[in-house]
Amino acid sequence: MILLDGSRSTVLLSLADMDCFFCHKTLTPEGKVSFRELCPYCGMDVHVCRNCGHYDPGRANNCREPQAEKVRDVEARNTCEYFIPAGSSSGPMDEAAKAKTALEQLFRKK
Repeated sequence: MILLDGSRSTVLLSLADMDCFFCHKTLTPEGKVSFRELCPYCGMDVHVCRNCGHYDPGRANNCREPQAEKVRDVEARNTCEYFIPAGSSSGPMDEAAKAKTALEQLFRKK
């Protein structure tokens, strides 16, 4: 959820889950992810490029946000103000798995 506050936007994560890039456990942050937040399961930094929704290794600076500064280590804590949670893979993957199972059942040999 993004709340607009004048000329600034604040990203709130109370309704969004995200997966830790390192241990792949689902995290449910309460409020904005701080620069120093750690994963409660593995202890790795949460505010890193690999956990960001803008992270794209095929783009310049590995980022879809053109105004973001280059980050040398995408797995280390950074202070990028454009950080947004990458989301959780559990939702879409579950839907894809359900669809695949339904198709397999539909076209299976009898």
